[in-house]
Amino acid sequence: MEELEISARTVEEAIREALEHLGVSRDQVEIEVLKKGKTSILGLKGGEARIKVRLSNKGKPKADISKVAQGTLKMLLQLMGITAEVQVSKNDVPVSLNIEGEDLGILIGRRGQTLACLQYMVRLIVAERLKAWLPLTVDIAGYKKRRREALQSLALRLAEKVKTSRRSMTLEPMPASERRIIHLALSNHPDVSTQSTGEGEGRKVVILLKKK
Repeated sequence: MEELEISARTVEEAIREALEHLGVSRDQVEIEVLKKGKTSILGLKGGEARIKVRLSNKGKPKADISKVAQGTLKMLLQLMGITAEVQVSKNDVPVSLNIEGEDLGILIGRRGQTLACLQYMVRLIVAERLKAWLPLTVDIAGYKKRRREALQSLALRLAEKVKTSRRSMTLEPMPASERRIIHLALSNHPDVSTQSTGEGEGRKVVILLKKK
């Protein structure tokens, strides 16, 4: 079962980010509030909310999800005129699909936006066929793993800069899944903390020095 922890300014923002990351609706998860956001007397932010989200078994079909997802992705690639192999990991939740082939950069797009759209299309079609909205991930030649490692390295480098300069740093806008990588990479850092700011596609991560 997929489980993750999310921090945001409010509980509702944290829930929204978790649902976006998992690709599910609110009635398909179990939510545990670990920490409510605090507000000071002057109305200023005093601490982030933190929640734990677990996928429930509600509405999951008995059909072979991985087989349907793999077939759907193969069909989409054929319609796009792309020759590639689709590998599936049946032991993962959510189901993980990985595309292998030559010259697949066009499927990734700027900051992974094309890949995110492809993943969303697969989810939509699978949901229609199985009559349930199910989480699944689509990757291309291990791109997401490399991106995750790059973001983790970036987070640690910037954390050191914040520690040295004693000034906060704001990263470029990122999708919820990438912001989560930054948050997790620095969740146990002794000197800095993170928070999200902005709205919609402009939402960013801020790395700031912890108050002693």
